Amino acid sequence: MTNYAPQVKELGRAPLGASYWKLWTSSGLSNLADGVFKIALPLLAVQLTQSPTLVAGLTVAATLPWLLFALTAGALADRLDRRKLMLWANLSRAALPAVLAAVILLDLGSIWALYVVALMVGVAETLYDTSAQSILPQVVHRDQLSRANGRLYAVELTANQFIGPPLGGLLVAVGVVAGLAVPAALWLGAVGGLLLVPGAFRIEREQKTTLRFDIGEGLRFLWNQKILRTLAVMTGVFNFASSAAFAVLVLFAVGPASEMNLSEAGFGLLLTASALGAFVGSFISEWAEAKLGRSKSLALTILGSALLVGAPAVTDNPYILGALLFVGGMLIMLWNIITVSLRQRIAPARLLGRVNSAYRLLAWGTMPLGAAAGGLLAQWLGLQAMFGIMGVLTLALLGMMPILTDKAITAADVES
Repeated sequence: MTNYAPQVKELGRAPLGASYWKLWTSSGLSNLADGVFKIALPLLAVQLTQSPTLVAGLTVAATLPWLLFALTAGALADRLDRRKLMLWANLSRAALPAVLAAVILLDLGSIWALYVVALMVGVAETLYDTSAQSILPQVVHRDQLSRANGRLYAVELTANQFIGPPLGGLLVAVGVVAGLAVPAALWLGAVGGLLLVPGAFRIEREQKTTLRFDIGEGLRFLWNQKILRTLAVMTGVFNFASSAAFAVLVLFAVGPASEMNLSEAGFGLLLTASALGAFVGSFISEWAEAKLGRSKSLALTILGSALLVGAPAVTDNPYILGALLFVGGMLIMLWNIITVSLRQRIAPARLLGRVNSAYRLLAWGTMPLGAAAGGLLAQWLGLQAMFGIMGVLTLALLGMMPILTDKAITAADVES
């Protein structure tokens, strides 16, 4: 195994290093592509259908790989060079929008074509994201992880949710080809950034094992870590609720028949409110974690998550909704930085890819289920009733907080 940061004390405020900033730049480009593409797809979908179920199905297709492929992606991240996996994943994601653009130009476009591309991009995303979270402890010291994750999340969310959505809305308004060509070019740019990161990032293996054994080892480790297991379940419940809400938010917000009557570009701008909050949260999270402690910080984020998911149930005013999305985004970022940094510290290096993927199976595998539930509930009960149900479900996560005391979290961290 190579490229681990030097094992010296008190590196928390030391420079993060050139390799980290190259990785940071590549991640920014990759997430900008992701942000543009993920707003372009639903906007293309509403040009083809007004069915909440069919529109929500697009999110199901995009997130289904986290349910079906996450464990395999984690095992591969622990077997192969993590940087090379990220390279191949982004090359694949660059090719798929180009193929979709060609299909549309040939007048062969349909909601089913969007489903296929969303599914394949999702498979590449599982490989990229699992490898990206697993490679970071090979680039910076463990004492720098909170700061490194904070800076990484800042650029990722700025690109993915602050710049990407309005840019995607504007590009689709210009033309379908523009909305697909730009993310393809950005993913290629991210590949170029990764090529500049030197070194090998493959974990040395003491003995040969089967893929099935590797996956089982990661699952057992997560199951035996009560703190990580609880966090994974809580994140899964929230992702179920948020996927239900955001899978059909475009129907609530866009067009003359919607409650908000926003344009495509206006919808993209609305989504930047949560991204702007997350951007702010990425810089204050280290301070908040130290000031409040991890347990109180996590409880506060649940309240913010409930605001983020349930806000459309009580208002269709874009300014009020935008403010609530801002607060929710800021607090969710605090959750992400605390939980990801904790997972990177607790899991052994040789298991980190599999632990990340097992965690995300629980945490992200619920997203296609949530998207499907959101579409069905919106169809049966109406959009605002569905938002309210998901907000209450998120708030119920406070019932699991007695497990996540500061004493228990610190004990799990120290034992690693």
